[in-house]
Amino acid sequence: MGTRLYVGNLSYDVSSSDLETMMSPHGTVQSAEVISDRMSGRSKGFGFVEMGSEDEAKAAIDALNGQDHGGRALTVSEAKPRQERTGGGDGGGRRDRY
Repeated sequence: MGTRLYVGNLSYDVSSSDLETMMSPHGTVQSAEVISDRMSGRSKGFGFVEMGSEDEAKAAIDALNGQDHGGRALTVSEAKPRQERTGGGDGGGRRDRY
């Protein structure tokens, strides 16, 4: 198990600082980041936390997964490795009108 955790189903007003505060009773939080939409800057409702050790990460999962936070049941699990994105299509491109 790694020390990087995925935290999902966050309310949209949770900040990275709030996420760090939520996780800190369960161990050393090395980093906490709520992911935001690039265009609007609004939270996407999930984030990632790097805990100090695997034992601390497990303790955070055990304590918080499924727990109510702001009326929402949190999803806390080990983060999956980030996959490289391939360059998909051209986004539809321009279609000439005839």
